[in-house]
Amino acid sequence: MQIRYFHRAPRAEAEAAYRKIDQAFEDEGAPVAITEIDEAAAIFEVAAYLEVEEGGDRLEEFREAAGLGPEAKIGLEELPEKDWMASVLAELKPVRAGRFVVHGAHDRDRIGTHELAIEIEAGQAFGTGHHGTTAGCLTMIEEVVRLRSPRAVLDLGTGSAVLAIAVAKLARLPVLATDVDPVAVRVAAENVRANGVANLVETVVADGFRAPAVWRQAPYDLIVANILAGPLMRLAPEFRRHVTPGGDLILSGILDKQAAAVRAAFRAQGFVHRRTLPLGEWVTLHLRATR
Repeated sequence: MQIRYFHRAPRAEAEAAYRKIDQAFEDEGAPVAITEIDEAAAIFEVAAYLEVEEGGDRLEEFREAAGLGPEAKIGLEELPEKDWMASVLAELKPVRAGRFVVHGAHDRDRIGTHELAIEIEAGQAFGTGHHGTTAGCLTMIEEVVRLRSPRAVLDLGTGSAVLAIAVAKLARLPVLATDVDPVAVRVAAENVRANGVANLVETVVADGFRAPAVWRQAPYDLIVANILAGPLMRLAPEFRRHVTPGGDLILSGILDKQAAAVRAAFRAQGFVHRRTLPLGEWVTLHLRATR
């Protein structure tokens, strides 16, 4: 039988546990996953789907593999016999935002010839296009790139690289895509290659703006950042230092109740508000640096 063992924790702890269990169960080919379950609180679930003999248990093996102490709470769920990957893919429908359509490989034949297809499989990195923040960013990217024709673009906190791929496919522009998580960057690079834009999108590990590649290619005409309101506000001065005069920001990962505070933080750094795009309880902001 198969049992899903899981642990829920803040992002950094969950990512560290994910990397450990991924390595620990690599030889047996056990599926592992990391999933955001509470974006506002930045809580993630890391899980391993392990084959267990009838009457057996691998909870302590999971605990040790994840590097968790005896006090850590671990959940388990016995799973029925089922092709889980086929089931997940069947439920993961294409998402359309403007001309963009984000889809899995199983839906290639459902894409129109006039649409800009971005193929992203559900997997280790964050961002399959199904969250309102991603869809909002895609819609805003199409508008801003068409009107502003940026030349240097940064996708900060790229996750699956869906936004970087969108910019590259839309305007054939070079894009630097960064993330603090090495796993996300590896997956992002795979997605970039699968979408045929490896000649345009560079993927690097970076903690915020702290990376040589970010400094070398600055300043940017457009910076896209779909992260969270708190980090966005803390990084507001860095955005100002790395964007061109009159350059644009597309920001998301912001709850509607947080939007005013984010706008205020960036207004203090010399950005003017151009547009707010609400999708459900989330918003995407378009801001512009003063000259």
